Amino acid sequence: MDRRDFLTARRKKQPVKNEVAPLKTFRTTSGINTYTGPWTEQEIVHLLKRTMFGAKKADITYFKTRTMEQAVDELLTPTAPPPPVPVKEYVTSTNATTPDGNILQGTTWINDINSDGTVQSQRRASYKKWWTGVLINQDRSIREKLNMFWIDHFGNEASDLGNANWVYKQHTLIRQYGLGNYKNLVRDITKDVAMLRYLNGYLNQAAAPDENYARELMELFTLGKGPGSQYTEADVKEAAKVLTGWQINGTTYTAVFNSNRHSAVNKTFSSFFNNTVITGRTGATAGDLELNDLLSMIFQQQEVAKFLVRKIYRWFVYYAIDASAEANVIEPLAAIFRNNNYEIKPVLSALFKSEHFFDMLNRGCMIKTPADQVVGSLREMNVAFRPDTDWDTNYGLWNTFYSWMVNMGQNLHDPPNVSGMPAYYQEPSFHEIWINSDSLPKRNQFTDTMISNGYVRNGFRVQFNCVAFAQTLTNPGNPNDLIDEALQVFFRNDLSAQSKGQIKTQILLTGQQWDYYWTNAWTAYVASPTTANFNTVNTRLKSLFQYFFNLSEYQLA
Repeated sequence: MDRRDFLTARRKKQPVKNEVAPLKTFRTTSGINTYTGPWTEQEIVHLLKRTMFGAKKADITYFKTRTMEQAVDELLTPTAPPPPVPVKEYVTSTNATTPDGNILQGTTWINDINSDGTVQSQRRASYKKWWTGVLINQDRSIREKLNMFWIDHFGNEASDLGNANWVYKQHTLIRQYGLGNYKNLVRDITKDVAMLRYLNGYLNQAAAPDENYARELMELFTLGKGPGSQYTEADVKEAAKVLTGWQINGTTYTAVFNSNRHSAVNKTFSSFFNNTVITGRTGATAGDLELNDLLSMIFQQQEVAKFLVRKIYRWFVYYAIDASAEANVIEPLAAIFRNNNYEIKPVLSALFKSEHFFDMLNRGCMIKTPADQVVGSLREMNVAFRPDTDWDTNYGLWNTFYSWMVNMGQNLHDPPNVSGMPAYYQEPSFHEIWINSDSLPKRNQFTDTMISNGYVRNGFRVQFNCVAFAQTLTNPGNPNDLIDEALQVFFRNDLSAQSKGQIKTQILLTGQQWDYYWTNAWTAYVASPTTANFNTVNTRLKSLFQYFFNLSEYQLA
């Protein structure tokens, strides 16, 4: 598909699928050999837009002092402390049967046990505001985008779970393992209280095995539904027996194992699993022992690594996997995954350092998610918020930007179903789902609003400061350099020289033909930043950036 025509592309309706067979055609034959090409601002921006939300000018400048390998290593090695915990920014409800008046505003609610529906609704909202703030204030690493990937991968719906404490606990669990060991993550998330509640694990008992989690464990979390995944319905039923006995302690919000509810029979699996028999056990350790056996059996299948690598590829590189990408990228990365005992970081390192990742055909070919659109633009335009101590102002503003993401089609920790966001699995549209007749005007409306007035809370305004952004550029007094350098940050696909010339003449030069009409205006402002001089350059820059943000090229990352 022509990248410039994606907004008007016609789409065929097909059934939803969670695993897609590789296409027979190929886009590029590049593989995972280490990239040895140029390391310029273009490559840096590509890397940052795929591993973070937006590419801030300060981050681009920082990584110019690093080699490609050093840049990737730093992005995969977060050094910043974990983000501060969410706080109670809402007013204690008078409608709650059990209000949480014992939790003072400005202090955290994450350790307070409260099962009241009204309170938990307030906390879920608080959690999503908090997470939006974490994304905006992310450190210089892949941590936040990767955390979002894994949360989408496990597909739990916060609104269905109800309990915000459980949702936040799952968030921190996933954050803990984001760059760690995937097998350990699956082990612990199997016993996570949110997962036990969401996929009925807490109802699973010997007398009435519940297959819900066992099915998703294989279909969505490890093996997928591709041609290389040949587990059977009987395998799901046997796995469900292995997982019987886990419950939720509503007093402590912890998972507990009840051996009296556990199926102690031997569990026999199909030839796909080499007819493995998991010995039935009794006693307090039976649940953990059999879970370990089950995961060891599943992770011995080569398809696990391939399935996970395909998901990583669609999130960070491109939505379509053809025969060439399968052979040259997916399979060798899957081998790295298996050979490193399912450690996540070596796979990401090989991918982001590869010639395939920096292949020109893999640049500017992904439609931005709503988070990339909202959070990325806030970060690239250097929008500043209040100190952490002013939680009321910050949470109120973060809620505004969270709401914008929802309006564009992405609700944090609330995908439409357990499969996650359709943009990452629904063929043939995939990422094109982000753009439709409803969401595109909202994307434009968001950037228009941030340029014109922004938002105010408690007397504090956040908006795009176009003049301040221009001042971060190398030579803003030259209209050609200003446009070129701004587009290097905002766009992945450059405009033609003719288009840039027309934009310069019509906006920065206000219809004049000589560059000094802008240069003189900028020079006068720098020399004497009076209100009149500021307004002259600010009006033109606001028009320029608004025009850029409304172009289709801005929707690509």
